[in-house]
Amino acid sequence: MTHPLLDLAPLTAAHFAAIERRVASLLSTEQDVVIMQGEALLPLEGCIRGGARPGSAALNVVTGPYGQTFGNWLRDCGAAVFDLTVPFHTAVTAEQVGRALDEHPEIDFVSVVHAEAATGNTNPVAEIGEVVRAHGALFMLDAVASVGAEPLLPDEWGVDLCVIGAQKAMGGPAGVSAVSVSARAWERLAANPSAPRRSYLSLLDWKERWIDGGRRALLHAPAQLEMLALEACVERIEAEGLDALMARHSAASSATRAGAVALGGGLEPYVLGAREAAPVATTLRAPSGVDASELVAKALADDPSLPLIAGGGALSKEMIRVNHYGVDATRGAVLSSLGALGAALSEFGCHVDLEAARTAVSETWPSE
Repeated sequence: MTHPLLDLAPLTAAHFAAIERRVASLLSTEQDVVIMQGEALLPLEGCIRGGARPGSAALNVVTGPYGQTFGNWLRDCGAAVFDLTVPFHTAVTAEQVGRALDEHPEIDFVSVVHAEAATGNTNPVAEIGEVVRAHGALFMLDAVASVGAEPLLPDEWGVDLCVIGAQKAMGGPAGVSAVSVSARAWERLAANPSAPRRSYLSLLDWKERWIDGGRRALLHAPAQLEMLALEACVERIEAEGLDALMARHSAASSATRAGAVALGGGLEPYVLGAREAAPVATTLRAPSGVDASELVAKALADDPSLPLIAGGGALSKEMIRVNHYGVDATRGAVLSSLGALGAALSEFGCHVDLEAARTAVSETWPSE
């Protein structure tokens, strides 16, 4: 018995390269784009292990859990790591990055997360890029959550390694990712004897065996389903329009924040400044005396498909996330999520105003 998802013709090198070009267009980049056959942690770790080495020094900006992971990888590579950690309810500033670089002129690698879906903040990458470029360090950006949700211009912002994943705002699969690589980054990787080679983590393998060879022979059999899903998701973005997609995420963020404040019940935005709130996820602080994970469990009892989740790790008791990205960046998803949270808060004895929340959402996001 044939099956459309199983009996697929092999993905050709030409088809693979065509998908790469469409991803490059999405990023408005002239840099090389490498699509990697795994979740975005694959190219993120590959970038760090290729760019850092014993004797190098790195500035690692920590505005959430992914920044903490990057610091661990950098140290594992033997780099001297200077963590710039800011409270998770805010964003880092270009001035803070500039001061750190001035204090440590030996820094030659900077890692930043654009939008932290896990904590709900977003960092001013355009301004940070100016500071990093003036210093001369290599600039790596985790744009997995931000791509498709807010402006992302790696070439204009001086980003040397820009990693994206399709599973959030792009509305695509989690099992495939991509990275744009500047000429300066390729030079840095090639000069690093510690950079992965003949490895699944190796960007250099893709450069030497795929790009330099004219993109005629793939390194290995590509993950067909994920590649076709990535192509479909890019097609969907092209059909909707990138500006429209970003506007939809911005509207979802503003409406969720306004609706949660109007709902009351002791809910408060976790990220204090609206300008620093990520468009992919709104994080909320649970009312005093209410466990966020228990609140979310009650909210999901009737509809487990709602994009609600408690914060991770130490944040699980205090943070609620409304993940309004991709297909959930809609007014209906926002209203349903707030309604479920309101009902759950009522069970905890908190006074809520569902009508006020609905009105706030409608006033903030009048139509789809």
